[in-house]
Amino acid sequence: MPLGNCAALCHGSFMGLKHDLYLSRKPLAGFVVIGLAWASFFAQMPVIKANLGASDDMFGGILLVAALGALAAMWLAPLADRLAGAFSLPLGAALVGAGFFWGGASSNLVTFIIALMIATAGSGIIDVLVNARIAGIEARSKRNLMNLNHGLYSFAYAGSALLTGAAREAGWAPTQVFSVLGIAVLVLCCVMYGRDTDTGIEPETSSEGAISVVFVWLIGGIVMMAFLAETASESWSALHIERTLNGGAGEGALGPALLGLTMGIGRLSGHIVSRYVADRVLIAVALVMSGCGIALAASAQTILMAYAGFALGGLGISVVAPVALALLGRSVPAEARMAAISRASVIGYSAYFLGPPLMGFVSEGLGLRAAFYVVAGLLIVVAITRLPLLTRHGRRV
Repeated sequence: MPLGNCAALCHGSFMGLKHDLYLSRKPLAGFVVIGLAWASFFAQMPVIKANLGASDDMFGGILLVAALGALAAMWLAPLADRLAGAFSLPLGAALVGAGFFWGGASSNLVTFIIALMIATAGSGIIDVLVNARIAGIEARSKRNLMNLNHGLYSFAYAGSALLTGAAREAGWAPTQVFSVLGIAVLVLCCVMYGRDTDTGIEPETSSEGAISVVFVWLIGGIVMMAFLAETASESWSALHIERTLNGGAGEGALGPALLGLTMGIGRLSGHIVSRYVADRVLIAVALVMSGCGIALAASAQTILMAYAGFALGGLGISVVAPVALALLGRSVPAEARMAAISRASVIGYSAYFLGPPLMGFVSEGLGLRAAFYVVAGLLIVVAITRLPLLTRHGRRV
């Protein structure tokens, strides 16, 4: 290719990326808040868990109770959006920042559970709203934004995990880390404030139209499994490296950081791969790849082997949720797209309160290695059983 054509192509790609970032800047800020906050929490989980004196199954139970706040918030997110209007995303972000700061300062289980419920409630509101808004912007602008936003979430998660690990190595307490997080949340709230009304694009109809309930549940189940694997690895990879493999605090934080980094790479490249590979095939291969990676991390005898496993797992699982949601969006009538993606997202996000307790209970009884093996097995089972059903029930796209 002549240098002039190559330069023009690069310039066009850069301008397209710049335009996509501008279109999705408000929900993207919400994705970044979630990535920063949960990475800073999970990377500090060993010290937070130790400060509370909680066992694996007790801590898993705490996460389950706290996640009820997220589940309730997800169902109430549309109401919160109607009531809070332009403040809905900043409100969710404020709850996240305040909840995690209080949780980091808590020294007993009761206050920690309340604080974590506040944080998960805010996270639930943001999760639903940002995905619904990205889906709407995609439909109006005819731009592929889902992989981009999920990818930048992963990079935010990876960066936050690395910085938190460095802060732990330097002797920072959880309250200090969460104070810095609070400042970042305030800045991002300024970006999130307002509606996506300045895109110059006519809004799409709000009619639900005809939605295949079975297809929505199939997509929601696949998204749930992807998020289950993601949250299990995010939540427990640092503990696996530090406790099972005797790694240090920085080495432990590198586990979720690598997961987030490879997920970001996978998601940003997902739209390129999807041009040449059918969505259903890509989802199946990604689920199997992730299952193999997590199984490798579970069987690891060295820290480097665990890193390789979590990296492979993250690379595989990264594209499952965005590709599945995009497939759903193309497989239902245009007027039903927003409702279908919203319903599938709520089903998928139930993984965030199923994953950590599952890991905690299995770990307490059989060990962390067994818990990761269970997740790996579930991924492969879903790849084998769900994809034929998708082909049967999904519309041809």
